[in-house]
Amino acid sequence: MTSEGGTKSKMPKVSKVKNKTPAEIQITAEQLIREAKERDLEIVAPPPKQKISDPDELAEYKLRKRKAFEDAIRRNRSLVSNWITYAQWEESQHEIQRARSVFERALDVDHRTITIWLKYAEMEMKNKQINFARNIWDRAVTILPRANQFWYKYTYMEEMLANIAGARQVFERWMEWQPEEQPWLTYIKFELRYKELDRARSIYERFVLVHPEVKNWTKYAKFEQQHSYISSARRIYERAVEFFGEDNMDERLFLGFAKFEENQKEHERARAIYKYALEHIEKEKAQELFKSYTIHEKKFGDREAIEDVIVSKRRYQYEEEVKSNPHNYDAWFDYLRLFENDGNIDGTREVYERAIANIPPSPEKRFWRRYIYLWINYALFEELEAEEPEKTRQVYKACLDLLPHKRFTFAKIWLLYGQFEIRQRELQAARRIMGTAIGRCPKDKLFRGYIDLEIQLREFERCRILYEKFLEFGPENCTTWIKFAELEAILGDQERARAIYELAINQPRLDMPEVLWKSYIDFEIEGEEFDRTRALYRRLLERTHHVKVWISFAQFELSINPESPTACRAIYKEANKALKISDEKEERMMLLETWKEFEGEHGDENSQEEVSKLMPKRVKKRRKVQTEDGTDAGWEEYFDYIFPSDEATLPNLKLLAMAKAWKKQGASEQTTAATVAAGAEKSTAAAVATSDGDDGAEGV
Repeated sequence: MTSEGGTKSKMPKVSKVKNKTPAEIQITAEQLIREAKERDLEIVAPPPKQKISDPDELAEYKLRKRKAFEDAIRRNRSLVSNWITYAQWEESQHEIQRARSVFERALDVDHRTITIWLKYAEMEMKNKQINFARNIWDRAVTILPRANQFWYKYTYMEEMLANIAGARQVFERWMEWQPEEQPWLTYIKFELRYKELDRARSIYERFVLVHPEVKNWTKYAKFEQQHSYISSARRIYERAVEFFGEDNMDERLFLGFAKFEENQKEHERARAIYKYALEHIEKEKAQELFKSYTIHEKKFGDREAIEDVIVSKRRYQYEEEVKSNPHNYDAWFDYLRLFENDGNIDGTREVYERAIANIPPSPEKRFWRRYIYLWINYALFEELEAEEPEKTRQVYKACLDLLPHKRFTFAKIWLLYGQFEIRQRELQAARRIMGTAIGRCPKDKLFRGYIDLEIQLREFERCRILYEKFLEFGPENCTTWIKFAELEAILGDQERARAIYELAINQPRLDMPEVLWKSYIDFEIEGEEFDRTRALYRRLLERTHHVKVWISFAQFELSINPESPTACRAIYKEANKALKISDEKEERMMLLETWKEFEGEHGDENSQEEVSKLMPKRVKKRRKVQTEDGTDAGWEEYFDYIFPSDEATLPNLKLLAMAKAWKKQGASEQTTAATVAAGAEKSTAAAVATSDGDDGAEGV
């Protein structure tokens, strides 16, 4: 590129961006604009003020401004702000005729813009040109009759001018267009400000016909009530009820009517209105009506009326729930409780029959768990409330016939049936029922319930027979063995109880053997048979070397002879040797800690020192971790205990000690070598300095 002088101008060199990765902190365009605004980087100096000193200069200024306004209008005639700004400027120059001309030109361009009309009329009112303003409002409401702003401002202007007749005439013109609700209410308030009740009433009459809604009828009635026209207010409510008829009934109308009568202390009228409305309006649409009726009866009704309201409402709700979902048993329970509280025996029995007819659709027990309580409650109702034992017996039999006993049963039904027969003093029938239960569907709960029944009757021989049957059914159940032995112990037959325990511990399969052994040992301790207890511990230790057994054995020896802890100490030593062989380090650690506590309370310094020497060291180790398919998953750290007496770990300990010593020796050697090297450097530097001094002396 060449310039006019013939010299070539070079283009600026554009630097290349080497690093094109995005910056850590991103800045948006909005942030840049905000920062520029905050730093005032775009402040434009205000234009200089111009002072006009003579008429010629003023005329020139007006000409220039008008030319600018006309140019702006010429560029965009549809922009309303240009016209309004132009007219307001002319008004500021006291050129009212020119301002009117501008507004008229603007209306020729767009006569549907509300802002132009408003500004035009405001200008005339500001300059006290009332007739001009009235003329503008007339034109505005004629051209745009649906623009409520014109009507509001027109009526306000006439009222401010105390032209009440003119304002009323404007309102009437407005009402001919049948506007929405608020203009009617504004007209009514206008008449009420000047105490024109008859005119306001006539407006309300027209209003409820133009806008026939419940709230408007209610407002009309409240208007009459506020001005103490009670009969007129009641007639308005009655007209409203007739007007809407039975097809379009609304609870809000009846709520207002009933509260009106309640305020007038006409409680019978209010009650009649509530009942009429509740009979003719659907229940889903009358919730508030129900609530108000209930409150009214609580305030002014008697007990029967209140209960009747509440019960009828809840009865309807429950009826709808059980119709929509017959297998919602919780709804049936609530519904039945309502009838039971009401005291209606036949009605309650009918609802129970309807409820138990809804059998669960699946033969799985989890679906029957709530359903079975319907039968239980039904039977209890017949026994306690209706006092019909024969019907109660029929309910129990029907329930037991319905249950699929081959798949599952409910022990509580059998037990309740048996207890019912006992209350009826039919002992043989109760035993027959329980015998049938354990014969058809033997369960632990049934056996225990039957045994408890016989214990209460003090039939201990029958209890023994039942326990034998129970153990034939489940010989691995330790709880049954323990209860059987406890029964014999209570009866004072120690040998029989001991024999039961012996049979129990010799069973090949038990669900909780530790509980059984503990119960047997506690039984012997309570009988002060310490030799037998010691022998039991030895037999138990032949089967297991669990640390808790050893600790319990040691504590037993200490409890029977607390003055001489030698036997207890011997047990601890024996346990330590046994656990050392089994290589159970955690259990051995637990034993040593218990032993240490024992020596701290009952031992001397030598015994305490002996136990302290046996305490292990806790070291951190690493081991490989493998997944289920055998692949390596890395390494993990764990803590291990190294006991001083473990011969297998001595080589490793020696190797570890040698490694530490070697590491320490290497560190000391490095320190010595560094010291020697530093000393050699210092001596070499001193020798060099000495030789330089000798050479200088020779030169001199």
